Amino acid sequence: MSTTEQPAPIVHLRGGSTSFIVEISAPVPRVLHWGADLGELSAAELDTVRVTAVPSVTHNSTDTPRRLSVLPTEADAWSGTPGIEGRLRSTGMPYPRFDLVGHTVEEDGSALVIALRSGEFGLTVHLRYALDEHGILATSADVTRMNVDDQQAADVFDLSALTIILPLPERAVELVDFTGKWSRERSPQRTDIPFGTHLRESRRGRPSLDSPYLLLAGTRSFGFRTGEVWGLHVGWSGNQRYYVEQPPEGAGAHRAVLGGGELLLPGEVALGAGDSYRTPTLYFAWSDQGMDGVAGRFHDMLRSRPQHPAGPRPLVLNTWEAVYFNHDLETLIDLVDRAATVGVERIVLDDGWFLGRRSDRTGLGDWFVDPEVWPQGLSPFVERVRSHGMQFGLWFEPEMINLSSRLAQEHPSWVLAPAAGAGPAFRHQHVLNIADEDAWQFLFDRIDALVSEYAIDYIKWDHNRELHEAGRRDAGGRAGVRAQTEALYRLLDALRTKHRGLEIESCASGGGRIDLGILQRTDRVWASDCNDPVERQQIQRWTGQLVPPELIGTHLGAAEAHTTNRVTSLSFRLATALFGHAGIEQGLTACDDDELGTIRAWADLYKELRPLLHSGRVVRADVADEQTLLHGVVSQDRREAVFSWARLGTSPAIQAGRVPLPGLDPGRSYRLRLRTEIGAPVLHEYAPEWLAAAERGTVTLSGHVLARLGLLMPTLQPQQAIVLQLDAA
Repeated sequence: MSTTEQPAPIVHLRGGSTSFIVEISAPVPRVLHWGADLGELSAAELDTVRVTAVPSVTHNSTDTPRRLSVLPTEADAWSGTPGIEGRLRSTGMPYPRFDLVGHTVEEDGSALVIALRSGEFGLTVHLRYALDEHGILATSADVTRMNVDDQQAADVFDLSALTIILPLPERAVELVDFTGKWSRERSPQRTDIPFGTHLRESRRGRPSLDSPYLLLAGTRSFGFRTGEVWGLHVGWSGNQRYYVEQPPEGAGAHRAVLGGGELLLPGEVALGAGDSYRTPTLYFAWSDQGMDGVAGRFHDMLRSRPQHPAGPRPLVLNTWEAVYFNHDLETLIDLVDRAATVGVERIVLDDGWFLGRRSDRTGLGDWFVDPEVWPQGLSPFVERVRSHGMQFGLWFEPEMINLSSRLAQEHPSWVLAPAAGAGPAFRHQHVLNIADEDAWQFLFDRIDALVSEYAIDYIKWDHNRELHEAGRRDAGGRAGVRAQTEALYRLLDALRTKHRGLEIESCASGGGRIDLGILQRTDRVWASDCNDPVERQQIQRWTGQLVPPELIGTHLGAAEAHTTNRVTSLSFRLATALFGHAGIEQGLTACDDDELGTIRAWADLYKELRPLLHSGRVVRADVADEQTLLHGVVSQDRREAVFSWARLGTSPAIQAGRVPLPGLDPGRSYRLRLRTEIGAPVLHEYAPEWLAAAERGTVTLSGHVLARLGLLMPTLQPQQAIVLQLDAA
């Protein structure tokens, strides 16, 4: 560097005990640090960060140090996944080179925008990084095809991928992401970060049941409460990709990279003059307090949104498992009356109410109340619901169609499939191309009319199949997953604009569409179609890694679960359903008076605890015995908490041992209460002494002892749980 050459400016974003530092260097800027807050740095200290981020020149490599830019390409000698992939259609050239145009920092210092240009390809790229007060780094990028001259104006850039990448340090050596299937979503899988690329893709037209969900990289053996963790979530409801990549030569001064974005199908994005593409928002989070720290950042961010549900989350009864397709007004009114006696606040009429819908083989698309089953319309049922002061909700699956439906017969071109044929059916259904403006308008008009006629408070919005061969017949057979996702967003936005108080739940074969893109437009998610509490304990545990409890539907199912045929106790099912947006699937008309009394007591407990459950910090203990779980919610001021200790199966050890209660204030004392409204737990061994005192509400213990040493937990029988409440003494 000459004595007259000025160093490149450095931008330092800070928020939520996190720092993000970028050197605005030419030709393309680079990230110097993403992680722990480094405090207010002087110019000299920032220069130290710069100097110490220059890698060495290695053997048999480039003649100058390899630097990891914010948009890495082969022009940087980057041999990993490029930040942008595509080709000029006229020449087939796939190697754009970018130069820095400029950068801006928002006035409050929370966001940075970097502008890059490739003159030869006629492309401009803007990268945006916004670090909020919760430590969430929301990132996005857009690329625009410029109209520079007549020759370029006639050309097209076929975009294959636009990816956002952040660096990972040497100490990030392990990763956790998720897989799953129907009724067993978000199953974690852990592995060492390998050399090469760990790539996870969803090509199912939605995040789907095996969604990576979050990709978490961390220090060795990071847990819920320990370790340093770097995480990524792709906030998009269509095809996605996530990856961690570790080249042998590293990534500039870093060991590896964490990245992702939308997975684009061939031909989905073709940029002519003036055309643009914007990535979904990618959310990055760092924590030095384990996975609970990452979860807390996402929960805080979601709760800070202006559209986040503000009132108490009503206790729900959904009719599906009670009646399935057998809609009968007398039976349903009996169900509503019993729901009122136990304290239900919202009734949702599930699948089976519209034209010809006696099974899953027909009816989808014909969104008219079936006069054979409902000769007076839904009004008698809705009026009975309202007479008890309850809200009314209705099930839809708007994006799907049965080929035997009237809609499919009248508008075959609206099916999202190649012109040569509709392709394989899932659950006897196909996909409606809602990117077709006429199909979109039909759906909007039908849902709008029903919401208006019955003053619907709530929609359960389902999506029960994947998208394969999603060809747009209205666009020459072009791949249509991206257009379908954007049309879904427009439809949800339009309905919510027209009906300001309307709440919507995202359901997709259970938990197949849970992401921050859909959650910008919905008010809760259905975690799984499985209400077996043994499975639900884990499903809810890991759904909560991203989503706070008040946005997760957690329902009481039948004694014999319809997905697993496992039989469990009422108390265990109630304890499991308590920790979320609670509801009921069980057919209350088959319950005796004792069961109804217990469910009523649980409903009262839910209403008592929901201000805490839906505002506090979720905590999960790192417990060695995989058959036991300790999780809870601690108030933001740490004055109160509620925990559940659950046992899924038997263990070799006779005693459970001491388990620390995470998140408590060590400077306080707490009064412990065992909440027995759901029924007394069944023990495998004799109860520890403190448990009986907690049942009487007469035990007070130090927060320091509870947080450090913990409680000697009772050894429960399998599929049993206790609920423990703590209040500052």
